[in-house]
Amino acid sequence: MGEPHVVTLRATRAGDLDALFAFGQHEEAVRMAAFTVPDPTDRATFDAHWRRLIDDPGVDARTIRADGAIVGSAARWFEDGTPEITVWIDPEHWGEGIATRAIRLFLEALGERPVRARVAADNAGSIAVLEKLGFRQVGTEVGFANARGTEVEERIYRLD
Repeated sequence: MGEPHVVTLRATRAGDLDALFAFGQHEEAVRMAAFTVPDPTDRATFDAHWRRLIDDPGVDARTIRADGAIVGSAARWFEDGTPEITVWIDPEHWGEGIATRAIRLFLEALGERPVRARVAADNAGSIAVLEKLGFRQVGTEVGFANARGTEVEERIYRLD
């Protein structure tokens, strides 16, 4: 798989949700994310969640595209007054550099620092992307991960 020629972000809109929902059905992606909703196959809950994100002025929700095709999502919200980001990439495009490019673009657009990100401690791919972009681990927490049905260690990263 080669790297895409162009990675872009745009505000997420209702027409993007079918593709984003489909990406969230990939079993390995859900397991790697770990901290997901209890039932990722529940479309009504998914749509309601995304409607809240799109409508919330405190959330910046973007759709990630590579060469014009929807390949994922990125979002920023505030937790305890600090911006926190999350990214989800279609597993068919893992390893193509899309996450790194998309997060870099997203961080440039936000311009906010510090910014946090969280990742399951065994999600080596996401950890590598964050560290490549200059995030540093600042802590860990253990919490219940719906996707795994058990407690999982989560690493907390920060970019200053």
